[in-house]
Amino acid sequence: MESYADDWTDGQRAVYDECHRAGGEWATDPDTPTQDVQHVINLGQADDDTLADAETDYPPLVDAVTQATGVPVTSVPASHDDPGFRGFVDGVRDATADEVFGL
Repeated sequence: MESYADDWTDGQRAVYDECHRAGGEWATDPDTPTQDVQHVINLGQADDDTLADAETDYPPLVDAVTQATGVPVTSVPASHDDPGFRGFVDGVRDATADEVFGL
């Protein structure tokens, strides 16, 4: 489900969409370990106060943002205000069955 921030530009919404798609594909890939999926779900459930000004270099997320933006990145802000982070974790959560991870 799309979960845009009201003040995002069309470009930020496009990054969200691409990262959402990538997160869903990554989460449903049979080669993706369930503990990795759970890690991303846990990141997505953390509030921004808990995440503070953290950056994450989690490879699937970094790869998704790099592909979505066309700009090589080495880390992504761990913030629900960031369209790449939010898109990826929303995509993982949306692709994962609630009963599997107790969402």
